Amino acid sequence: MAKILIFGNSGSGKSTLARRLRETHGLAHLDLDTLAWKPTSPPERKPNEESDQEIQAFTASNETWVIEGCYTDLLELVEAQSTEIVFMNLPIELCIANARARPWEPHKYKTKQAQDDNLPMLIDWIGQYTKRDDTFSYTAHQQFYENYSGSKRMITQNIPHQAS
Repeated sequence: MAKILIFGNSGSGKSTLARRLRETHGLAHLDLDTLAWKPTSPPERKPNEESDQEIQAFTASNETWVIEGCYTDLLELVEAQSTEIVFMNLPIELCIANARARPWEPHKYKTKQAQDDNLPMLIDWIGQYTKRDDTFSYTAHQQFYENYSGSKRMITQNIPHQAS
């Protein structure tokens, strides 16, 4: 019974892999971006307790699932329920190229223009991945990966379109 956590830098392919797993294995899919933030401008993180309630409701209502995001603090809340983790550990340059090429994400942005307007900030954010020391950082992701005692794998390059 697959219960998979996917994490890594922005632009690393988390959503792409999760979508493929949803399509090929029938897994329910949760993008943590959809529940980690308050609908404010500028964006502000929800308290972890609120996000945890939404995550637990998702896992309770789905027998098999894939959850993806860069939020180590939220992944830790559901770690014990998972059967596998996947660390999308791509080079920063590849993550930036992926971010530039990503299609419009209507569940995150009201318009394609709004997404494009956010791209310079996102590219800067991606570039700081190994320099930051927060829940979204390489350091936090590497530690989560190393400490996980179950099945785990690390992906270091773009996944070909034929892969599942």
